[in-house]
Amino acid sequence: MMLLLSSLFSKIDALTTSDHGSVVSMNMFVALLCGCIVIGHLLEENRWMNESITALLIGIATGVVILLISGGKSSHLLVFSEDLFFIYLLPPIIFNAGFQVKKKQFFRNFITIMMFGAVGTLVSFTIISLGAMTFFKKMDIGSLDLIDYLAIGAIFAATDSVCTLQVLNQDETPLLYSLVFGEGVVNDATSVVLFNALKSFDLSKIDHRIALTFIGNFLYLFFSSTVLGAMTGLVSAYIIKKLYFGRHSTDREVALMMLMAYLSYMLAELFYLSGILTVFFCGIVMSHYTWHNVTESSRITTKHAFATLSFVAETFLFLYVGMDALDIEKWKFVSDSPGTSVAVSSILLGLVMVGRAAFVFPISLLTNFFKKSSSEKVTFKQQIIIWWAGLMRGAVSMALAYNQFTKGGHTQLRGNAMMITSTISVVLFSTMVFGLLTKPLILFLLPQPKHFTSASTVSDLGSPKSFILPLLDGQDYEVNNDDTTDRNLIHPNSLRMLLNAPTHTVHYYWRKFDNAFMRPVFGGRGFVPYVPGSPTEQSNHTLS
Repeated sequence: MMLLLSSLFSKIDALTTSDHGSVVSMNMFVALLCGCIVIGHLLEENRWMNESITALLIGIATGVVILLISGGKSSHLLVFSEDLFFIYLLPPIIFNAGFQVKKKQFFRNFITIMMFGAVGTLVSFTIISLGAMTFFKKMDIGSLDLIDYLAIGAIFAATDSVCTLQVLNQDETPLLYSLVFGEGVVNDATSVVLFNALKSFDLSKIDHRIALTFIGNFLYLFFSSTVLGAMTGLVSAYIIKKLYFGRHSTDREVALMMLMAYLSYMLAELFYLSGILTVFFCGIVMSHYTWHNVTESSRITTKHAFATLSFVAETFLFLYVGMDALDIEKWKFVSDSPGTSVAVSSILLGLVMVGRAAFVFPISLLTNFFKKSSSEKVTFKQQIIIWWAGLMRGAVSMALAYNQFTKGGHTQLRGNAMMITSTISVVLFSTMVFGLLTKPLILFLLPQPKHFTSASTVSDLGSPKSFILPLLDGQDYEVNNDDTTDRNLIHPNSLRMLLNAPTHTVHYYWRKFDNAFMRPVFGGRGFVPYVPGSPTEQSNHTLS
């Protein structure tokens, strides 16, 4: 009996110690997040620094301190987990990207974005995979299979354009911003879909049937994920429009929007689809329909809540990547051959640059050939910025590398450890060096107006312009300020613009379909019925 009690108390004591250690780690991590925000604010006007690089540097510095304190045993406070990344951190970042995107610019350049994001990713994947297979087989880096080489292509085809987007201003360079922004989201989705498709196939015996099945599975994942995201967004819009929670509690409609957004991502994971594409298009649909069905206070709340969650998640990721870069367990496998490690990282970085150039300039040339207006064409300077924006690698590459080359964040194979450390090196070098040079490069190629401000992470959905520009609309409008919600008061600002309206385009037919069928059912700007108790509707009712 005494032995049993002694064993029980020892287990409780160990559990308590473990829990207290977790609490200490979380306290330190939250304090570091606060430090990143404060230091990032102080360096806002710095010519070289931005928030992502600041978080990365703080993470590296913290890793060095922890490494010294622990006697070289560990460099991080938390153990990296793909589930932590894909289930908790990635959804708010991607959803906010779709929620705040300027839909007019995004869909006006949709074909170009898809060419860069989908076709370009496949080109980059092919070049990186073939290059890695060619060079690494001649080097002593451990045993790698065909699936490993293909996985390397998918891992390093995933870009991270956060540094560039923090410098670009979507009001001053709308075309360039929409291309970089849209390509970044589609690229991440394509890379993850490609990576998951590779892991689900037996590549030991490759023939034309397996290749066709692979392509079919890839297209199925791509389009099914998009449809699922749109459907989830429409369901949320219909529920909130019909029940109108705001008459009793704005908390309920805000909570429902957040939960439905997260539900779209989890449904995609449940059905083995692409959660990135699903939650991105869910964000677009919810900003077009659902957001206009809630009260004014809920609009302000959701706009800033989604932006804040995305900002914290991004800062968390860069902070952790910085700390994990010094993980001694992985580096000890390559410590006996530092030259090989540097060579592998250099080859991968070179393949990334070549793979990027192989599609950016040809696709830009192709799309410019079909553009009639010079303002819609991508200039050579803009092509250089698009190429540069995709050179940086980030958390998606890290997560995919851990998924392929580790088990539970640990590895005991030299080849796998070499790939993990090389991924860390490429992510650090590209983010630090290319990221530091991004702002000077953009300022050199695209001279800014006198009052230059970097693009804010906060959505501009609350701006007056966002209330009057319909989805996919390529025209400029004037609005009668007496009632911005009445669509009958929106008119073209000149007879010439009216005569030049696109009468036989996808945009025109979408607007007719949207106004005739979609908005009356799912709500949206100008189609929300008057409901007593709504501040917005009450003010409009008074004006009328």
